[in-house]
Amino acid sequence: MRAAEINTQPQGGAESLLKAVIRQQMTETRVRTLALVASVSEEDMDRVHDKLMSPLDWDLGHIAAFEDLWLCQRGAGLEPLRADLAEVYDATETPRKKRGDLPYLRVADARAFMDDVRERALEVLESADVSPSGDHLNANAFVWQMLIAHEQQHNETMLQALRLAAPGVYSPARAIEVPGEGSPLRDSVHVPGGAFLMGASGEGFAYDNERPRHEVHVPSFEIDRVPVTNADYMEFVEDGGYQRREWWSDEGWAWRTETAAEGPLYWTADRRERRFGELEELDPDLPVMHVCWYEADAYARARGKRLPTEAEWEKAAAWGPGADEPRTYPWGDEPPSSDQANLDQLAFGPAPVGACPAGASAYGVLGMVGDAWEWTAGDFTEYPGFEAFPYPEYSQVFFGRDYKVLRGGSWATRPGVIRNSFRNWDYPQRRQLFCGFRCAAS
Repeated sequence: MRAAEINTQPQGGAESLLKAVIRQQMTETRVRTLALVASVSEEDMDRVHDKLMSPLDWDLGHIAAFEDLWLCQRGAGLEPLRADLAEVYDATETPRKKRGDLPYLRVADARAFMDDVRERALEVLESADVSPSGDHLNANAFVWQMLIAHEQQHNETMLQALRLAAPGVYSPARAIEVPGEGSPLRDSVHVPGGAFLMGASGEGFAYDNERPRHEVHVPSFEIDRVPVTNADYMEFVEDGGYQRREWWSDEGWAWRTETAAEGPLYWTADRRERRFGELEELDPDLPVMHVCWYEADAYARARGKRLPTEAEWEKAAAWGPGADEPRTYPWGDEPPSSDQANLDQLAFGPAPVGACPAGASAYGVLGMVGDAWEWTAGDFTEYPGFEAFPYPEYSQVFFGRDYKVLRGGSWATRPGVIRNSFRNWDYPQRRQLFCGFRCAAS
């Protein structure tokens, strides 16, 4: 049951039920956070595995500090539990490349800090007014849902760090199996032009950059039914994709020249792929992953196509023939299930493209949620009427031409985080994300 549904329950029991669900979600999220790193040694928890990522110990302490800041300090007016750690765990003040040199808590102390913060956060929850009439942070449990989503998003960031780690650091045990076969369809889907409503509504939890919902007009377009596969991308590589200047933008060619890239991040010269330290044969039917925006853009150009705009992606995912309201997910409004999308981390990898036909959008587009984040053409900018809430450092400070938007989530995304309106973003040169793409055409 989603919080937005809980808020529609009869008065009297609704707030108590909502608090019970919040406790359960906070507990389940914390169990997952610690389970993901349970097999990692203390030495490797403390290590900087890549300059793009934080030490895993820092992530644990940051999760606790963020919880204390928003639930206990700003949500309830309490003093900081550890004022000496405020700057250490301030993500804005301490960029990733500097975090390995900070006096952050090591693993045992970080976990103790997490426990201490959680104890007083749950005490705060007892008296918090999470009804619609609560204060601007607590009303409808906004800040509590933000806290849960924040920790779940860090789960995916931690998995990125572990994927970058040296062989032997992490050997995840796959807890769920994904379908072994995908869709044979490799065509494109026609989406008619016209006006539609884009973005999150005023109900339920969403981040400020998803709002307000606003009308957008897009011309008719074609969008790939499934994401680009390893086999598709291998053809691009073998066609000289990394040598043919005419397929690259000026910025993309500069990146390609500087990095001397010859393929996706984890591909090897003998056509295998490194996954958490293990070398596996390249599966032709899996979505190509760990390509940056420049690579995705070059591939699309080589095929006479382009990347979809954010508006095109969201229309293809959330709308359909004759629809008068957007769907929360491509398949409808019910939360994700395993037959609709490969999410929730425990498969530790993507499924073949189109392997979840029950998750198709109303237009028949497959795999728009789960498996791999999808690069879109657009810069990360605000929607008309945007208002920063509850703090500008989440979205507003990143708006501009420096960042590109990704949509749809990946296998490493928790189901409670993702929805059709969710916007992820990163620099166009980044490849550590669990990201791929699909193409579009006018």
